[in-house]
Amino acid sequence: MAIRVEFFGIARHRAGVSELRLESRQAAAPLGELLSEIAIRLPELGRDLIAGGRLHASLTANLDGARFIDDPTTLIRDGQSLLILSADAGG
Repeated sequence: MAIRVEFFGIARHRAGVSELRLESRQAAAPLGELLSEIAIRLPELGRDLIAGGRLHASLTANLDGARFIDDPTTLIRDGQSLLILSADAGG
């Protein structure tokens, strides 16, 4: 499984990269597990990424640019894109 994680706004600034590719042998992985992996791989972002096992309230996650997700059990499947951005982003 390959998932592209894209970072926007403050999340991009703290991560130091615009995107990250996560690989796994599983067909799908829960959001909470992916967030933990991101936190390990990008420690500058990681300390602000997860709070109480969930995405920190200052951030939001979007799946494939189609829907916002916050349940850590939401399954992310091979080929999907996860966008991490500031919760107050917008116009």
